[in-house]
Amino acid sequence: MSMKKVMTAVYALCLLCLTAHVGSAGTQTVDRVVAVIGNEVILRSELDERVMTTGLQYPELKSDKNLPEKVLNSLIDQKVILAKAKIDSTGIDEAALDGLVAERMNVLASRFSSREEMESRFGKSMLLIRKELRQEVKNQQLVETLRRKKMSGVSVSHEETMAFFEANKSRLPVIAEGVSVSQILRYPGITPENRADARAMIEKVQAELKSGADFVELAKKYSQDKVSAPLGGDLGYVQKGELIKSFEDAAFALKEGRISDIVETRYGFHIIQLLDKEANSLHVRHILIGFDRSKGDDEGTIAMLRTIKAEVLAGKASFADMAVKYSEDPVSAKNGGTVLSSSSSKSVFPLSSLRSPLKEIIGRLKKNGEICDPVKIDSPQGGSFYAIFRLNEKIPAHQLDPRQDYAMLEEFALDNKRQRVYEAWLQQLRKEVTVRKSDV
Repeated sequence: MSMKKVMTAVYALCLLCLTAHVGSAGTQTVDRVVAVIGNEVILRSELDERVMTTGLQYPELKSDKNLPEKVLNSLIDQKVILAKAKIDSTGIDEAALDGLVAERMNVLASRFSSREEMESRFGKSMLLIRKELRQEVKNQQLVETLRRKKMSGVSVSHEETMAFFEANKSRLPVIAEGVSVSQILRYPGITPENRADARAMIEKVQAELKSGADFVELAKKYSQDKVSAPLGGDLGYVQKGELIKSFEDAAFALKEGRISDIVETRYGFHIIQLLDKEANSLHVRHILIGFDRSKGDDEGTIAMLRTIKAEVLAGKASFADMAVKYSEDPVSAKNGGTVLSSSSSKSVFPLSSLRSPLKEIIGRLKKNGEICDPVKIDSPQGGSFYAIFRLNEKIPAHQLDPRQDYAMLEEFALDNKRQRVYEAWLQQLRKEVTVRKSDV
């Protein structure tokens, strides 16, 4: 792993990780101060916990003898910047902070089978985990806000970009094989009996709510959304356009704190509670009673996708138009079926970044414009759907070429310049805040 990746990993962990409980009655050690930053201290126990967490998250770093020193330096940098943020009275959006905390709690909870397991692993109550996570996220946001403010004016010219290329030509990465893909997704229809069963169950939940039952407790008891149910149905903050239209329309129509009537989506029946609303985002809870699609109309769904494929290949309609009209994935449908990378929002991404079996399905498409036959995909969230995929473009693996990959090269050059500006800024901040460090 490159030094940049090592330090990025260490820095990210210092900013983002919620420290897990690592002590036990038989392994306690005497604590001591390993660094002083202004009026703040870093204890040996805090450092050991962060080193442990980093090793768990990045196993390849465990053999690095200098890892404790690197983690300590990153912790010091974080506290130096936080001190500067407080001096400058840097503020953050509290509502957005609450949304980020909810999202992080969703991610954390999804890694455990129960609340009890999660509390046991961290050695803390759920309330304390959330409280500490909120402070960690708040610190991260303060640091990031100040960093963005400092980096906002940094740019690179064409000359600087090409100079960076010439100086780093031998170290620049080979660009992995990339693909651009469009999709049309369809969920199998459900039987009238399945719909009636789901409806009866959601009406039972609704009756309990109207009788005064707590929404959070009912979500934990009944909701079939495996990710949000342990959190009382909390979905965190969701951007406008990311939700199924019927769900989103119902949520936006609510006033804060109010609960919706029964809402139907392709997943099943929902009851929604609005916690907070902004112009382009929502913070909601929901209770989902899903449809049983194990006896759905698979043959009819496959036939429909085959018809769509045939009409596109015959030139009767474009794939993009068919995606807008028929795809049941709202995010890609609004882009004419084009799949965007979750990390960069770009339409071209490495083939290797796709999960199986999608990676194998797309890998078998050889020509631009080729469309696969309908395939069944098992969703990570549970259930399954059918889809057809179109290969828009395939770019072979190649050495980075400024003529072909200038935007990527410019991004590398800008990152490099920002890192140099950032390091110079940190050195200046260290002069403004007293920093003392002991051996680790």
